[in-house]
Amino acid sequence: MKFGGTSMAGTERIRRVANIVRRQQAAGHEVAVVVSAMAGETDRLVNFCREANPLYDPAEYDVVVAAGEQITSGLLALTLQALGCKARSWLGWQVPIHTDTAHAKARITDIDAQAMMDSMAAGEIAVIPGFQGIADDGRVATLGRGGSDTSAVAVAAAVKADRCDIYTDVDGVYTTDPRIVAKARKLKAVTFEEMLELASVGSKVLQTRSVSLAMKEGVRVQVLSSFVDDDAPLADDLPGTLIVSDEELEGLDMESQLVTGIAADKNEAKVILTRVPDRPGAVASVFTPLAAANINVDMIIQNVGREKGETDVTFTVPSADLVRTQALLEEAKPSIGFNRIITDPKVAKISIVGVGMRSHAGIASTMFKSLADRGINIQAISTSEIKVSVLIDEDETELAVRILHTAYGLDVNDEAA
Repeated sequence: MKFGGTSMAGTERIRRVANIVRRQQAAGHEVAVVVSAMAGETDRLVNFCREANPLYDPAEYDVVVAAGEQITSGLLALTLQALGCKARSWLGWQVPIHTDTAHAKARITDIDAQAMMDSMAAGEIAVIPGFQGIADDGRVATLGRGGSDTSAVAVAAAVKADRCDIYTDVDGVYTTDPRIVAKARKLKAVTFEEMLELASVGSKVLQTRSVSLAMKEGVRVQVLSSFVDDDAPLADDLPGTLIVSDEELEGLDMESQLVTGIAADKNEAKVILTRVPDRPGAVASVFTPLAAANINVDMIIQNVGREKGETDVTFTVPSADLVRTQALLEEAKPSIGFNRIITDPKVAKISIVGVGMRSHAGIASTMFKSLADRGINIQAISTSEIKVSVLIDEDETELAVRILHTAYGLDVNDEAA
């Protein structure tokens, strides 16, 4: 079981969490709990580091920011004890959760969970601070922001858990953002691949890294809400969204939906380079300096060549990297040989995701026609086996999501749903 920052924000909410955990153990399960710091606490600790030394040492930074989860793990163990449960906290170094030495963005290399599993078998609830482990250099290491989801999946894999329940402030994964589409509905199950694609194109329910780890280790994950009444059904009754393998999804005998979800991401910017020489190596000269600067290029279009052996190249980068991208390309202008740079930060990427795309034709054409019928212009397209993304004007984001949600029969009162 994993509880996020909003679930752990204050003693009253921690007591609610303790009751959810206690009920789960009372149902006959051995339980391990991974907790985040209280909401806002990690930001507060990060600011202390910046004030102390703007050029902080990442190893000392880890010592400070790991404290947030240490506090909530101890408080939850104390609260469980007050409810009559046997419980203890296991800090990252006590489990131990081994990581590499990339402080502030470490990766888990191994978990030796035998001692913890022995205590769980004896009826003790294990409470583990998320986001932290012990590095090869013997020091505390943290996994980067949002790392508690990854901690939870890694611990679940190490103890060979039946399931990893991630409790958050939403009650599952929806077909799209319910704030945009009131008729969005909660999905009973999605595949690891679908969740990875949804997480990578703007769905904020789970951290991408935790989903890829769950997929690699075969950990069944359930997303559900911790803001429930005491008489709410237990997590075993699957009130949330289950994230599983393709095979298990088929085994659940669920109605196969062609499109599982629709995501929108406004953190994209469009870049056009005009009159790039149409010759071998020209495109490489555009993207090599961006790759060297760790700038992630997403959609790429090379237009049909002009008469003079020239072409226009269009691509997208994260909005935060637009200024750096422009500077790097201007610097490389003599070697690339383009005419000018045109940029547009006011764009959005709309993506449809679903494993049904593998075996059904016409999914993309439905998307293009639905948007065209409402006068929404597509500026760029990119595809993968189970995803189609288009770039549109940012002002049309919400309209596009609503149109597509209806077009694919995802509305909650739709007969096709």
